[in-house]
This record gives sequence, structure tokens and C-alpha cells, in this order.
Amino acid sequence: MVRILLIEDELDLGAEIERLLQREGYEIDRATDGNLGWEFLSSPDLIYDLAIIDWMLPGISGIDLCRRLRQQQQQLPVLMLTARSDIHDRVTGLDAGADDYLAKPFSTIELLARIRALNRRPAQFQSAQITLGNFSLEVETHILRSSESGKISAVTLTRKEYQILEYLMTHPNQIIPADRLRDRAWDLETDRASNVLTAQIRLLRKKLAQLPTSLEIENIHGIGYRLNPPTSI
Repeated sequence: MVRILLIEDELDLGAEIERLLQREGYEIDRATDGNLGWEFLSSPDLIYDLAIIDWMLPGISGIDLCRRLRQQQQQLPVLMLTARSDIHDRVTGLDAGADDYLAKPFSTIELLARIRALNRRPAQFQSAQITLGNFSLEVETHILRSSESGKISAVTLTRKEYQILEYLMTHPNQIIPADRLRDRAWDLETDRASNVLTAQIRLLRKKLAQLPTSLEIENIHGIGYRLNPPTSI
């Protein structure tokens, strides 16, 4: 199920959006100010597929929430809601890291359409590569590069390895349930046995170990996996 974080301080509007999205089958967490919103966003135990953030919020503003996310290299899709409709405001929102922008008042039809579009768009859509510290994962070639002390080393990943690492790199230091990784990489039920994911993780770890500084994939027993970047990142 798609999980969405809604950060909106207008209580009536927030409740209306929450009911709408729940009727559409989305799982919703809701915050009414920027400080609580950041607690949700920065929690390693909460994994979201999309954030809907109002521009003007008590505490931390929506713009600053976006900036914090991108500074931490989180590529969570963000839909910005705001009463500001000036082109310069839109540019400011997009430059801060928002993926899309919806001016108030808006129709529920348009809101749902934009959510569907962002959910269809993979996290790497906006860039030819995903970066995490000294590591870069190329979208087209599935090559993982590590630049350490000016030296560049690389390994080529299979499609499954890439899909697993891509998701882990866009959610660093967060515990990702095994079922979510299987949903990410496999479509057929016959391929989704737990030992298949375990085997792929084992192969991926071997390739990561070839790099000068490795990305550690930690097994969280009974739950899933967590990517632990080197402490220098």
C-alpha cells in the first residue's frame, strides 16, 4: 500500500484531504506543523512513498522541510501545496526540492492525478544518477561508482541488484521491510520467496565489498534491511 505523509496546518483542508486519500486506498500519516512533520520525515522507522507539504507551516516551513530532505539526500517525492501562485514562488519551491507544485484552491481530481503521476515516477527520474556521499549509482547503466581519495572504482549491478540498492540508497539509515524490497524487485509471486531476496542481498554484498569503501547492508532480524553508509558520509 502506498504510504503518504500529509503536512498541512489548515485543519479543515487537512482533514478533507486525509479522508479523500483514505477513500482512494492510501495509507496516511498527518502532521499539522513543520516540527512534527520533520519528526515523521526523519524517523528511521517510518517509510513514505510521497509527502504532501504545505508551504506556510508553523515551526519549520514547507520550503525548509524540502531543503532538509534534499540536504540529507533523501529523494522522497514531494508535492508542495500553497496559496502562492506567482511564477517566482513556484521556482523557489522547485529549487528547494519539491517535485511538483499545486496552488490553492485546487480540485480533488487534479490532486489525485498529480499524486498518481508522482507515484509512477521513479525516484531517479530527475537525475541520471543517485548519489550518497562518495557513491553514485547510474540509472541507465546500473554502475555503482565509489570515489575515495580521488580514486574511482566501479562495479556493475544486475537489474535485481540495482533495484534493491536503488531503494536502499534513497532511504539510507532506515529499516526497510523485506516485503517492500521484494515488491520493488519482483512481480511474480513465484519469485517472491524470502530466500530469493536473501540470495540477491548476498550477491549484492559481494559486489559492494569490491569497492574501497563499502556500503554496509545490515540484516535486521525478522524485519528487513538497512543501508549503513560509511561514517564519513
